[in-house]
Amino acid sequence: MRRITCLAVFFILALSSAWSQEKVYLWKDVHSMRNERSCFYYYAPAKDEDTHIAVIICHGGSYHHRSMGTEGRDVAAWFAERGYHAFVLKYRVAMDGYHHPAMIQDFQRTMQLVRENASEYGIENDRVGAIGFSAGGHLVTMAGAFGEESYLKPLGIETSVSLKPDFVIPVYPVVTMLEPYEHRWSRLSLLGRSADEDTRKKFSMECQITSAMPPVFLLACKDDATVDYHNSVLLDQALTDAGVEHQFVLRETGDHGFGMNYGWGDALYSWLKKLYH
Repeated sequence: MRRITCLAVFFILALSSAWSQEKVYLWKDVHSMRNERSCFYYYAPAKDEDTHIAVIICHGGSYHHRSMGTEGRDVAAWFAERGYHAFVLKYRVAMDGYHHPAMIQDFQRTMQLVRENASEYGIENDRVGAIGFSAGGHLVTMAGAFGEESYLKPLGIETSVSLKPDFVIPVYPVVTMLEPYEHRWSRLSLLGRSADEDTRKKFSMECQITSAMPPVFLLACKDDATVDYHNSVLLDQALTDAGVEHQFVLRETGDHGFGMNYGWGDALYSWLKKLYH
């Protein structure tokens, strides 16, 4: 029994280290932000599978806490084994006392660092997208919709690279901050308790989609007991109305929080291959 247990531990450790990882602190070179501990973990693809495409991964957790396993490391492994450069973002959240704009600042800083170092990573500079789960789905959608606005500039950071992702993948996402479909915990964590109606509308992504939005792959489940799937229906309609290239996969079952499980990744993989054929 002990031998079996040791072997199990060995294989778990081997699996967890299957992809090379590099931890990068986002703000270590920014004097005004030197105490912030936001970071990303880089997972490199196998060289013989390298697509030279990158994806920034944003976990869920209602903008309050972090789901870094199923919606972080596991997702990175899925992408890395298919030849994608994966960057798991550990962004600031409300449980540590942060609200907007901390989350999108962390995202845009990650995008800046990835694009500015694209040649070192071996990435095509115009092929850097983002996938987000639940509240992370809201974050990557916001990054696409608000990509022309620099949330880094107030911090004294100037860059010539685009801060907008080249493609966006919201998975069972939070979308609206308005009733009847808002996810209240995410709204409170992102905006605080004093957000007025105009602020809530600004951060309701179905109200912010224009033709400048990058291509979108959207996934939701009708039996989602955490984030009402009508969030995704609203986003799908907004994308359609704006003429944005997108695919909406609406499953009957799956609930919430499943990451890359249940085989839906096949449809995503096909979509990505068509996007960069």
